Amino acid sequence: MEKADGATIDRRTLGLAFLQLAATLAMPKAVAAAEAAGPHEVVVRTNVMVAMRDGVRLATDLYLPAKGAEPLDGRFPVILERTPYGKSQATQRHASAEIARLFASHGYVVVYQDVRGRGGSEGRYVKYLSDGDDGFDCCRWIVAQPWCDGKIGAHGLSYGAHTTTALACAGAPGVAALFINSGGFSNAYQGGIRQGGAFEMKQVTWALNQAAESPEARADPKLAATLAAVNIRAWLAKLPWTRGASPLSAVPEYEDYVFDQWEAGTFDGFWKQLGIHAEGYYDAFVDAPTIWMSSWYDPYPRTATDNYVALWKLKRGPQRLILGPWTHGNNHQTFAGDVDFGPAARLAGNVAPDLTVLRKRWFDRHLKGGRNGVDDEPAVRIFVMGGGSGRKTAEGRMDHGGRWRAETAWPLPDAKPVRFYLRPDGGLSEGTPAAGGERTYRYDPSHPVPSIGGTITSGEPVMVGGAFDQREGPKFYGSEQAGRALSERPDVLSFETAVLAEDIEVTGPIEAELWVATDGPDTDFTIKLIDVHPPNADYPQGYAMNLTDGILRGRYRDSWERPAPMEPGRAYRIRVQAFPTSNLFKAGHRIRLDVSSSNYPHFDINPNTGEPEGRWTHSRVATNTVFMGGDRASAVILPVVRRG
Repeated sequence: MEKADGATIDRRTLGLAFLQLAATLAMPKAVAAAEAAGPHEVVVRTNVMVAMRDGVRLATDLYLPAKGAEPLDGRFPVILERTPYGKSQATQRHASAEIARLFASHGYVVVYQDVRGRGGSEGRYVKYLSDGDDGFDCCRWIVAQPWCDGKIGAHGLSYGAHTTTALACAGAPGVAALFINSGGFSNAYQGGIRQGGAFEMKQVTWALNQAAESPEARADPKLAATLAAVNIRAWLAKLPWTRGASPLSAVPEYEDYVFDQWEAGTFDGFWKQLGIHAEGYYDAFVDAPTIWMSSWYDPYPRTATDNYVALWKLKRGPQRLILGPWTHGNNHQTFAGDVDFGPAARLAGNVAPDLTVLRKRWFDRHLKGGRNGVDDEPAVRIFVMGGGSGRKTAEGRMDHGGRWRAETAWPLPDAKPVRFYLRPDGGLSEGTPAAGGERTYRYDPSHPVPSIGGTITSGEPVMVGGAFDQREGPKFYGSEQAGRALSERPDVLSFETAVLAEDIEVTGPIEAELWVATDGPDTDFTIKLIDVHPPNADYPQGYAMNLTDGILRGRYRDSWERPAPMEPGRAYRIRVQAFPTSNLFKAGHRIRLDVSSSNYPHFDINPNTGEPEGRWTHSRVATNTVFMGGDRASAVILPVVRRG
């Protein structure tokens, strides 16, 4: 069953060394170190077929410490990653073979495994839902091998983070340390698949892009050509879809799981399954030291913070949280979208010399028992955005700036909730408006508000995550007037403060409490928190930079489990949650909140008819109202940090 490809590698040929950098932030200077190849050579065994409990075999590569062409005798700690992206491929979301060889040269056995139905593995692919049991079975196999010392460090980015969290939720044997980067659903119903009752359309674009790389497409040129010919832009313009008549109809396995997620609007047993609902498995979760990493423009900062807070309370193993200013997985960059946060934003040289170094130090401490300063590092490290010049950088991005900061806990103990009230004249300020008022707009599902950045990943070629000036343009799907500010659209209500006289830091989860009404049985309400930079020579109209956004589908205003139609014309108090963020609003800036009813194609459109989700047949225009002041005072609740 095992195939040795005879590949060996000398440490001098790894070509992978890391400069000795003095780590800033709150990391002790003693931990700064060069990371070069270790003392061992490496032998690789490819496509070891590991049987799961149902007999399905999963393709697995092993990287073993060796001398010459033979693995060393003895037992070693193991580093495991399970991926849908091809275990032998180097991608943004999957560690490369070079990194595996580096770890193996330092005395680890590295195990890479293709998930069920992907890469070289057998079985039917169903996204996310087999990874708990399969991960458990993989770990059980690992600890029974003669080269394993009984300790496993599991890690992964994005989907790899989901698979890692799934096996941890299953209580997989041998797991002694975890490094979970940009994923690991705390509750996929509220982040990653759905949010606020709406469905994230990235599940469609991901499925379409990955179906083209599936074993079926690789084996069938006709299928590959069919998938390559799909015009996703045209499809997104002609909702609704049905099973068998969607951009995924050529790959029924992928179409089925997408529609299963889309149609499951109610928070029921579907969403409480192993693999997508860590909240339901915290008691069973392995008690292992864990780093949770995410970023403000990632789909998973809520996942990371929820998991961190819950497991910090429940487990003995230390929990750590790192939140940067990046888009999904791009911690090597200083920018997100069209906004740059300065050289301090890059992970390398700040939180650690390199992500690989950060992982290796964590595993060295908790798998090998090395005293390397990890125990002395802060529990929480966050990047507070803001403080830059607001001018264009040499690369043409807006300089927003920011800095790293160490914290003792999340949420920040000194972040106090402050209500900023929406005012009928478009103002936003503390203090309840005495007089009542209202503003009304029409939401047309055939002309939704385009998604201009945000917490988006896997949306190519129709959407992209990050920070952008909130203006329509040709690179944003659904834009209708190039250069038009979203605040100028008739279906967007904007509320902003006066020019700030002093700096205000906002760090933590964001929530709006809105009084609303609609003229039909259902509609959506969206919020977006924005830092409005003042005009300058580079941006004569100013720069409205998005920070975070949220959505609520009206039928779920009172319960995720028991949706109920809205009564036309009746005023309801609703709560719209957005993902956490951290931003310093500088004096001279304004804080802005946009309210609307669509953010497409980040989220699916609401047809306003109350029909079942993913199965609606027609749409209607909704007239929606936001009330302000008096006994219907709408407000956004910001976690304000005031320090000397």
